Amino acid sequence: MQETLLGIHSIVRWLILLFGIWAVIRALMGVSGKKPYTSADTKAGLFFMIFLDIQFLLGLILFFISPLIKASLADMGAAMKNAGLRFFTVEHTLMALIAIALVHIGRSKIKKLSNDGKKHKTALIFFLLALVLILAAIPWPGREAIGRALFPSF
Repeated sequence: MQETLLGIHSIVRWLILLFGIWAVIRALMGVSGKKPYTSADTKAGLFFMIFLDIQFLLGLILFFISPLIKASLADMGAAMKNAGLRFFTVEHTLMALIAIALVHIGRSKIKKLSNDGKKHKTALIFFLLALVLILAAIPWPGREAIGRALFPSF
């Protein structure tokens, strides 16, 4: 079950990146082109948020069933000295939570604004910051001690 959930977690990462990039590009085009904030802009941010929320639920389940995390939580002192354990127990989790919060806060602020330019600027700031954190939180292949495959093998 854990391997299946981890595989789904890995697949959802690509959807998050896709929708995050879409939301950032739309915001950038809106800021630079002084375009109106349309329903497509709203949908880009909404889908970014939805897939982050799905990822959060998957990650939360994985956090509580993972033997790796259980071992880390049992001896946090030792986990903090191990780059791999520290990454998945603290860094990955914390960056993901901050990214989720940024997207939710950004969408909430956008809803309250009436000026299209400010909406695009707010979306650009919050969604771009979240996307940067997400990119840093991904265990890309080649990263020593934490690297994972780009695609899961079920």
